[in-house]
Amino acid sequence: MKTSLARGFTLIELVVVITILGILAAFAVPRFISLETQARAATINSLAGSIKSAASLARGMAMATSASASISMEGNTVNLVNSYPDAGATGISNALSVIAASDFTFTPGAPVATGTAKWTKVGAATPANCAVTYVPPVAAGAAPAVAVDVSGC
Repeated sequence: MKTSLARGFTLIELVVVITILGILAAFAVPRFISLETQARAATINSLAGSIKSAASLARGMAMATSASASISMEGNTVNLVNSYPDAGATGISNALSVIAASDFTFTPGAPVATGTAKWTKVGAATPANCAVTYVPPVAAGAAPAVAVDVSGC
């Protein structure tokens, strides 16, 4: 005579496992929710680094070629002010030719020689406060100002 053994989990065991998973989820979900804000802030900080690099590359190229009005970078004409890109769409924006328009909204500076160019992050809680600004140098020998605001990301 054969006896069959019952196989599987009891209801109590299943309830305990579901309870443990619920407790773990309660601690994990808030951590994942805040990652979106941190990701936007990291994107803004990396854009600021790209802007600084593009401005430095443009200055280096202007000094190497003795150009004072414009240079060509990656096939784009980059207008200069004091050997750095200006704040217009044909200045620093052209130096950053690979920035996706779907990720950032660009507002050129006016006037381009002394205005403030601004990139705001698309999808941010407060886009005006999740941005990078660029101001070209006002005098020869000075450096451009790049400022980051992540308070609204």
